[in-house]
Amino acid sequence: MQHTTSTPRTTYDGLSRLLHWITALAVLVAFVLGPEGFGRLVSDGEDPAQHIGIVLHETLGMLVLALTVVRLLWATVRPSAPHLALAPAMHYGALVVRLALWVLLLALPITALFTLASEGYPLTLLGGLRIDEMPWLAQLGVTDMLDWGDVHSFLGDTIMVLAGLHAVAAIFHHAVLKDGVLVSMLPWLDKK
Repeated sequence: MQHTTSTPRTTYDGLSRLLHWITALAVLVAFVLGPEGFGRLVSDGEDPAQHIGIVLHETLGMLVLALTVVRLLWATVRPSAPHLALAPAMHYGALVVRLALWVLLLALPITALFTLASEGYPLTLLGGLRIDEMPWLAQLGVTDMLDWGDVHSFLGDTIMVLAGLHAVAAIFHHAVLKDGVLVSMLPWLDKK
């Protein structure tokens, strides 16, 4: 009988990488398309479905929510995550940032839905899908507790700052520390 030693994974599996990058792109494009003056447009009687930027922003937001749920489910059954040797402070810092990003990926679309429900605005998506009223959300006591539009905007800015720090840290790990952190998501960068 031959004894084989298993070496720890150094890259994420293909589906995890694909979902990560699609989510990152969707968040970035949704942020860039963030509908400035959305409330003003609707209060002036304009239909949000007539503004492609709003439709794309809301569609991408719902895509981010769906992708995040799929990613969380996949994380429970996928092959093990890469094992990278990091200093304890870096390990815990990365863990905190990743957890914050996960929370924001869920909270942003939810706060958008709370905003729409509390203000009586429709959810407009590509393909002509439109939900004019969300009474099941509007009736929750939480929808009247805060200005959800302001919360959504703040969280959008926050996720972009954290994602930017996340990207800068990955590039630092690759260029300076050369420890495989960025390669775990972009394996073709490995020059071995």
